[in-house]
Amino acid sequence: MPSLTPDGKVLFTLVYIVKDGKTLMLHRVKKKNDIHQDKYNGLGGKLESGESPLECSKREVLEESGLIVKKAFLKGHLLFPKFDGQNDWMTFVYRVDEFEGEIISNCDEGNLIWIENEKLTDLPLWEGDKIFLKHMFNSDVFDGVFHYQDGKLDRYQLDLLNT
Repeated sequence: MPSLTPDGKVLFTLVYIVKDGKTLMLHRVKKKNDIHQDKYNGLGGKLESGESPLECSKREVLEESGLIVKKAFLKGHLLFPKFDGQNDWMTFVYRVDEFEGEIISNCDEGNLIWIENEKLTDLPLWEGDKIFLKHMFNSDVFDGVFHYQDGKLDRYQLDLLNT
């Protein structure tokens, strides 16, 4: 069962694994009724009851890619109000630079692909992802709210916490 905040927000993690100027992305093409269908995402998912965001990140990366996270950096928090039409999604965003293992050949949710960092925003991403991804590869730490209406970005606010 996923973790919820007292006010009913669903807690998520989103993890970007980085190596040699590339980021491991998940092209979401396999899961039925997927809100992310045909988009590229980082890895991650819902926190389970009693699980910390970092524990969730490590578990989700292992389940989806077969990789073992050795070091993760918390890059920020993002809130997606009523993202699925019902619930607010509170997301903890991580960057992973140190990991071990081999990528699995069959992920249940899509295809795992290494993408050059400079080409990430050319992919079919959620519109908000193109905004916060600009801060993924530097020392920025962010906090943001991204409002979507009918699958389109309506408005957002992104604050840098370390400036």
